[in-house]
Amino acid sequence: MRVVLGSDEKTALTDAVVADLEGRGATVVLVGPPVGEAAEWAEVGRTVGEHVARGDVDTGVLFCWTGTGASIAANKVRGVRAALCTDAATAAGARKWNDANVLVLSLRLTSPDVAHEMLDAWFTTDADPGEATNIAKLETE
Repeated sequence: MRVVLGSDEKTALTDAVVADLEGRGATVVLVGPPVGEAAEWAEVGRTVGEHVARGDVDTGVLFCWTGTGASIAANKVRGVRAALCTDAATAAGARKWNDANVLVLSLRLTSPDVAHEMLDAWFTTDADPGEATNIAKLETE
């Protein structure tokens, strides 16, 4: 499994999620700045979205301070369904009902333990085939 992980800043949370993903056997493609530097959240979000849309990776995990800006940026890329989640139930719902392909987390609100729970939900929940018609409506010309 290949996962693109992007953040506008490197933090203890992003490090914990990288370690978690690698512990699951994932190959992690990193997008973002080196330690002590910052990147523009819009650029990071777009880049993560492009990786997912091109099929370079199986899924994406994205961070910014609130998670809002990064999710907006990623969702500008055709084929991306980025979901800002705050708990495991929301992450599972995003996968099940929205076939979300980018998990977005807030650097401000998310603890490593909650991130781990969200990743468990993300990777163990499949899209509901009954939602295919709704998902298809998200794709525009």
